[in-house]
Amino acid sequence: MQYNKVEICGVNTSKIKVLKESEKRELLKIMKTGTPSERAQAREDLINGNLRLVLSVIQKFTNRGENPDDLFQVGCIGLIKAIDNFDDTMDVRFSTYGVPMIIGEVRRYLRDSNYIRVSRSIRDTAYKAMQVKEELQNKLNREPTIDEIAKTLDIPRENVVLALEAIVEPVSLYEPVFSDGSDTVYVMDQISDKNNDTNWLEELSIKEAINNLSEREKKILSLRFYIGKTQMEVAKEIGISQAQVSRIEKGALEQIKKSCR
Repeated sequence: MQYNKVEICGVNTSKIKVLKESEKRELLKIMKTGTPSERAQAREDLINGNLRLVLSVIQKFTNRGENPDDLFQVGCIGLIKAIDNFDDTMDVRFSTYGVPMIIGEVRRYLRDSNYIRVSRSIRDTAYKAMQVKEELQNKLNREPTIDEIAKTLDIPRENVVLALEAIVEPVSLYEPVFSDGSDTVYVMDQISDKNNDTNWLEELSIKEAINNLSEREKKILSLRFYIGKTQMEVAKEIGISQAQVSRIEKGALEQIKKSCR
């Protein structure tokens, strides 16, 4: 799957505009206070200005074998939901709110479009096991064990376990398991996740902050921390003094820190 291709869903990714946080806030404000036409235009500008955020999110799902165009479209739905539901009075960056919304939409799509396929032989074994189970239950007046079912079928008990588990209806992570009328607990809330999404969100925030830097700031940081050149070498390549390189570098790093707080 290639996410670095120039065009995805008819969108030229090399020309995607990236909005600054202040620009997002202003557009969100217009969506609330502007005229109908102004609100519609602000909404469209917010969508177009956050498409790179969608691209960043769907890269997390590169190993699923899904069509990138499909994932991009689904991610855009999550983005639109985030824009329509974001509360601009909250002291939180839009990306911090939008990323989980986009992830949730993509995960729902993957959940609904991917079904577990069970082979014919395993299904046949499962149905025979269920039939024997019912016969033994009527005969013994109790729940038969797996060993008893396997012995009757004359197959290994492991095959019986595998077959019966294979036909169990998958439970959605969004299946509610408890609700007191206000707060609902879902299956996913009771499952631990070893993946640190916080670090991933921080990485996205850093990438977004870097995108908001000037071209000169980006080049200096790239030469200094990616290529590994000294400030003197950078100054010579760009054609400015070392003091200027030091000042620009310090300012750019400070800007990134502020954006990620």
